[in-house]
Amino acid sequence: MKRNIYSKSKFTTKDFVLCGVLIALTTVMTLLVQIPIVGTQGYINMGDTMVLFSSMYLGKKYGSIVGGVGSAIADLVSGYAIYAPITVITKGLEGFVCGLISEKINGNKGRIIGAIMGGIIMISGYFIAEIFLYGIKAAAVAIIPNSMQATFGIISALILYSFIRKINLKDHA
Repeated sequence: MKRNIYSKSKFTTKDFVLCGVLIALTTVMTLLVQIPIVGTQGYINMGDTMVLFSSMYLGKKYGSIVGGVGSAIADLVSGYAIYAPITVITKGLEGFVCGLISEKINGNKGRIIGAIMGGIIMISGYFIAEIFLYGIKAAAVAIIPNSMQATFGIISALILYSFIRKINLKDHA
């Protein structure tokens, strides 16, 4: 099996539909559990699972779209609009970096490194943004919950990818 199921350059209707489904799942996973972070107007969520999974499965380009758009929609829908522009950039970069590394380094090693680097991008992106929004102290406090969110996302995305890869959704579409 190819490393990346969607490594071809032509974007088909099936690919478009799968991206739409993954954007929706990213939004739902982000909305499903929202635990407010003290000191900022942010929240812990499970959306990183889908951001990282999508990047491993679809690659950097479409993974970044799924991550940025799906997560930002959740911010807008749930009253965290102040975070939507930050989220588009941060989650888009998270997805891009995870997908890029997963494509460049074969096997589980690439996916693990990609997911960890994606998580670091997410933590760093929100830290930098929250310095400007709420100050250094609040941004520093948010590092711990954002790290917990990243850790959950990394582990759950790797597990989900291992299951989905076995059934190869593209063959069943």
